[in-house]
Amino acid sequence: MLTQRPPTISPSAFAHWQYIAPAATPWLHEEVASRMVDRLQWINIQPKAWAHWGAVRGGQQAHVALLRKYPNSTYFLPLAGEFTADKAIKNIANIGNTGDIENKWKLSNLFKSKPKAKVNYASPPDSALDMLWANMQLHNALDPQMLIAQWHKAIATDGFLMFSCLGPDTLRELRDMYMQLGWPEPSHQFTDMHDWGDMLIQAGFAEPVMDMERIVLTYETPQKLLEDLRELGRNLHPDRFPALRGKAWKAKLEATLVEHLADPVEGGKLKLTFEVIYGHAMKPKPRVKLSEHSAVSLRDMREMLQGTRGR
Repeated sequence: MLTQRPPTISPSAFAHWQYIAPAATPWLHEEVASRMVDRLQWINIQPKAWAHWGAVRGGQQAHVALLRKYPNSTYFLPLAGEFTADKAIKNIANIGNTGDIENKWKLSNLFKSKPKAKVNYASPPDSALDMLWANMQLHNALDPQMLIAQWHKAIATDGFLMFSCLGPDTLRELRDMYMQLGWPEPSHQFTDMHDWGDMLIQAGFAEPVMDMERIVLTYETPQKLLEDLRELGRNLHPDRFPALRGKAWKAKLEATLVEHLADPVEGGKLKLTFEVIYGHAMKPKPRVKLSEHSAVSLRDMREMLQGTRGR
């Protein structure tokens, strides 16, 4: 039986990160998002309405690629909270074709003709979406099953979900180092792709397709490595070190990273592995097993009747 939330995420740490997370997309998130965009070539559905879930952190440059691909569709940009709304709207609505957020180009300048797409910053209504796009969101979700259920509710029958997230091999070199030294976990744990597939089916999705790849990054200095990790997120493990660290600890950590993560094959550069999981699933027509007494929601009944008329 799947748990209702990852057992290694602290609710207080999760809430704090939601509040302090920069309104910018990390480089790795943009790279993964671009690989997700490439996968759209295998999907023939042209969504009339779609949502980019968590677009601020999920891929602002990739959002432009989605607009180019679906220029006449209505799209939703549900925001994580009101404290990020202003920055999110400015960043995403004005992102330039160079990918430089600071250029503040208008989206209409990215197209030969002005796009007809309409944006909505509210959460999408039930059964409103033909596509829900969520890049690098699930591994930081406090209650992923609830989030997946929310996505399922927002997607229309025959619509689809595309998502990516980090898998359990992520930061394996760092985890091994911390374990050898007897230090607390450096990060919360990440869910295996087979478990994500089970959660999708449990939520009502069909035909989930899951795959993964490992991206190995190398760093010249421990300072750059730590800078990238801070950009990607925070340690949400409930058993993380509970207090602040000082300059002496930081110097010790940097020296330890050089000692344990330097890879001779990479010329002494520090190596970190990131496992990236990709998922795709459809929302099928509702199927209800009838018994002597059966309860069917009004929404499911409407969708079943519409499917019958279509056939």
